[in-house]
Amino acid sequence: MTDGSHARKHAERSLQDLDRAAEHNRAALGEAAKTLIDCVEADGLVFTAGAGHSLAGVLESFYRAGGLAAVRPLYHPDLLPLHGAATSTATERREGLAADVLRESGLRGGTDVLVVFSNSGINPYPVELAATARREGSQVIAVTSPAAAAGAPRRTEAGTLADQATVVLDTMVPAGDITHPEQRPATAPGSSLANVFLWNLLMVETYERAGEVGISLPWWRSSNVPGGDEANAERLEHYGKRVPRLR
Repeated sequence: MTDGSHARKHAERSLQDLDRAAEHNRAALGEAAKTLIDCVEADGLVFTAGAGHSLAGVLESFYRAGGLAAVRPLYHPDLLPLHGAATSTATERREGLAADVLRESGLRGGTDVLVVFSNSGINPYPVELAATARREGSQVIAVTSPAAAAGAPRRTEAGTLADQATVVLDTMVPAGDITHPEQRPATAPGSSLANVFLWNLLMVETYERAGEVGISLPWWRSSNVPGGDEANAERLEHYGKRVPRLR
């Protein structure tokens, strides 16, 4: 079969999965949106973090047209597969790294919010990020799949990312991430698509809820439209003081 029908069927199934995730997370999206609004209104930052391919969610959250300007990405080069694939896996399992990354970031407990993207949320890095931020008094939003964590090994006494989070946005991705074919999956990982989808649903919910109560939030505009650079200049000036990667 060479007419693309297999791809079309998978596309239809993926759309159904995303629709199911949107409905499943309705209440959690509202709670997470309120958390972000309160944070930005208090001049806090939304710290976003992930490891491996979950860093795609972090990239989507940062300096993105239509995204919140009050976002600081947490990043360590050894967590990115492009800097070493096997190294990135080992680094995510390294105990203590999360505390070091948060310490260097200057997260302000009680004001700043942490968002962690992780498919299963079982490795020390995402779990310890959430646990450390919670101890500091920050709210933690997890974008993760409890279903993927259910049958996975526990690599830290703190449990899973979902265990440590204040709010869980459930990607509903199956264990192992891959989704095609349904009976014996071998390809088509679902977590990246779900992460970006839920993040953008959260942005929509945040925008609308803020508008309902008369709150204006700082949104980035594209630098490739007239007036974009000028609109972003104030955001860069204000948030560049606490977000080094904006410079």
